[in-house]
Amino acid sequence: MTTEKDNSKSKDPLHGVTLKNMLEDLIEYHGFPYLAAKVKIKVFGVNPTFNSSLKFLRKTPWAREKVEKLYIYHFVIRKEKERHRKNAK
Repeated sequence: MTTEKDNSKSKDPLHGVTLKNMLEDLIEYHGFPYLAAKVKIKVFGVNPTFNSSLKFLRKTPWAREKVEKLYIYHFVIRKEKERHRKNAK
């Protein structure tokens, strides 16, 4: 038996997005220097690697939250704004 909740789209902008995917997208789009400037953690600034960053973020909730907020801004909010601008034309 399915409920109305099952059929509706999740309101969570990170629904279905893994931390690994978030980090991959942010690194590909911005690179480590940008991440080090925006999220002040050593793992982005000193000898950054994908695996060490992912491991640190999985263990550190406050750092993960900052990365999630950055991801939401760049890949959710900005896309919404662009879509609204295109529809307004």
